[in-house]
Amino acid sequence: MDMNQGLSETELRETTTPPEPSTEAVAETAPVAEPTPEPASPPPAPVPGLDDSSLYIHRELSQLQFNIRVLEQALDESYPLLERLKFLLIFSSNLDEFYEIRVAGLKKQVNFAREQAGPDGLQPHQALARIGDMVHEQVNRQYAILNDILLPELAKHQITFIRRRFWTTKLKAWVRRFFRDEITPIITPIGLDPTHPFPLLVNKSLNFIVELEGVDAFGRDSGLAIIPAPRSLPRVIRVPEEVGGPGDNFVFLSSMIHAHADDLFQGMKVKGCYQFRLTRNADLSVDAEDVDDLARALRGELFSRRYGDAVRLEVADNCPKPLADFLLRQFSLTEGELFRVSGPVNLTRLFSVTGLDSHPELQYEPFTPTIPKALQDSESLFSVVGKQDIILLHPFESFTPVVDMLRQAAKDPCVLAVKQTLYRSGANSEIVDALVDAARAGKEVTVVIELRARFDEESNLQLASRLQQAGAVVIYGVVGFKTHAKMMLILRRENGELVRYAHLGTGNYHAGNARLYTDYSLLTSDDALCEDVSKLFSQLIGMGKTLRMKKLMHAPFTLRKGILDMIARETQHAVEGRPAHVMAKVNSLTDPRIIKALYKASQAGVKIDLVVRGMCCLRPGVAGVSHNIQVRSIVGRFLEHSRVYYFFNGGDEKLYLSSADWMERNLDRRVETCFPVEGKKLISRVKKELESYMSDNTQSWSLQPDGSYVRLAPSGNQNSRNAQNAMLERLSNPIAR
Repeated sequence: MDMNQGLSETELRETTTPPEPSTEAVAETAPVAEPTPEPASPPPAPVPGLDDSSLYIHRELSQLQFNIRVLEQALDESYPLLERLKFLLIFSSNLDEFYEIRVAGLKKQVNFAREQAGPDGLQPHQALARIGDMVHEQVNRQYAILNDILLPELAKHQITFIRRRFWTTKLKAWVRRFFRDEITPIITPIGLDPTHPFPLLVNKSLNFIVELEGVDAFGRDSGLAIIPAPRSLPRVIRVPEEVGGPGDNFVFLSSMIHAHADDLFQGMKVKGCYQFRLTRNADLSVDAEDVDDLARALRGELFSRRYGDAVRLEVADNCPKPLADFLLRQFSLTEGELFRVSGPVNLTRLFSVTGLDSHPELQYEPFTPTIPKALQDSESLFSVVGKQDIILLHPFESFTPVVDMLRQAAKDPCVLAVKQTLYRSGANSEIVDALVDAARAGKEVTVVIELRARFDEESNLQLASRLQQAGAVVIYGVVGFKTHAKMMLILRRENGELVRYAHLGTGNYHAGNARLYTDYSLLTSDDALCEDVSKLFSQLIGMGKTLRMKKLMHAPFTLRKGILDMIARETQHAVEGRPAHVMAKVNSLTDPRIIKALYKASQAGVKIDLVVRGMCCLRPGVAGVSHNIQVRSIVGRFLEHSRVYYFFNGGDEKLYLSSADWMERNLDRRVETCFPVEGKKLISRVKKELESYMSDNTQSWSLQPDGSYVRLAPSGNQNSRNAQNAMLERLSNPIAR
């Protein structure tokens, strides 16, 4: 790969300096001065040791940097307008989870006096202070982008969110009827007094604090009330064309409640009505070792998730300070955890308008994922996969062959057994349908379901029940280790012999995600690899010692050692003066041992090119340590999710696909797979796709030594290179509108 095609760090910082004046010209205008001695060059800065905290970036601050890159996409005019709005809303959704899990975890350490600094040396209370400053700044930017850029642009295309001050007489009458018929019957205002204490509010729900004047029928005059917005009602309501005029017109539910809050407190005066939203700790606290039935324990915890400790409060920016302070006291939050926003506090509900059928031109051009030629004309996937490995790159290539292999297995009388892991699939997915059909057809179906897949626990409990009712054997993984591996094994009798077929992937068995996430699938009948998959299923389902694998590396047993061994091999090659190169594409890089190994490799002269979508705790470009390391992050139409590891290996190239990121949790506390890509043709194909990401100069962000990111752009005569678009053009077909 020719890395000169991309922008180097030097090019990013290059400045123009004026030419030195000619010595002869100086001599004509001034007497010759005695030469002054050159000042002594400062001694080179000492190279920090590999345990030095300055070499590591705090993981939560790095995660926040990724979310800022997502927000930046809302300003990118090369995207269709509704897609820019979607990026702005994804920022909100990501920030919600960041506070529910990451910030909640840091606060828990502080509150319980269990602060532990990571390799970066930052204490949790210090990290929380920095996070607060960064998030306040970015949330202000987010609402400015929405109010000053996106909403006016949408209005030009007749997509309008009508504010109350612009309601016509006809619209006011329509809102009044809607409020009377649809909102009043189900809304429940709560007056605050000694017999009506402050209510327990659901995580991320829309609520209003109301300031009242007057005395009610019972003589109560506390002056305050809370209105929880009904969760069953949409937050954005379409206005009929005969009322709002031509185009797509919407009114916020919050605006309707503001306009008619008086109707909810008859005989009293509403002095003010202000929306607010509370974010709570949503991390489940089930200790798998202390429960007899994990499924039953999780069902209990799912309810409590809605009422965890408060971590953030969002209020309307016009909310008076006394009311905001009152809310902070109720939730035991500080001023730094308060966010005043200029608009709806629950922006994620705007997702409902990002797929308007009336405006396809404001959305991405749809496409059809392709199916490889080898699979197109074959009635049996087994006959094709029995002869050759098939690699699919989703979403550019279809996920359908993976589903079809399972469907064919369900109907095939030669298939005896199916084994499958499920992490995120959805209870009503095609994969689950096929597994149910296989079980009902008398196949031996065994499914390892990870109940603790965050925010998919409820869905996974439902699909576990559905599979059990169909006759499948359902296993909940291993106590203390999340089953994150993506694998399927099919046992088939052919000519009197048992033959195994396997699917291994970097992503989840979720057809919807396969249209939005970039992931690899491998369909194979390789004897050794399929035997390894069979052994791993045996370890998950039964009990026994670690089984020796021939080709598969797996966490928590051999994967970390395998990665470190391959990095060490490249390091040794560099020490010996031989070419050495490591390339990797992961979602996150936080593991200190792998980071140290990469630093040592860089010091030895190994060229290291990394694509790290989100958290990256490694600092590239540090003189004497990571000067041979380049880190990029790709943010584009599709969520980069595939994990690819490449090692030059003295010319005998090794390339692996994996379900695992380079994080402590993946390598130590999860069941993960890492499987080789074999054959020059397939290795060359995946390597070229990896190199395409390395040379992207339109959706690529370069990580700087100080932890900031710089967006790359073509310079000089360079052509624009967009890795995702290139693969769309090569591997998929556009759909005519």
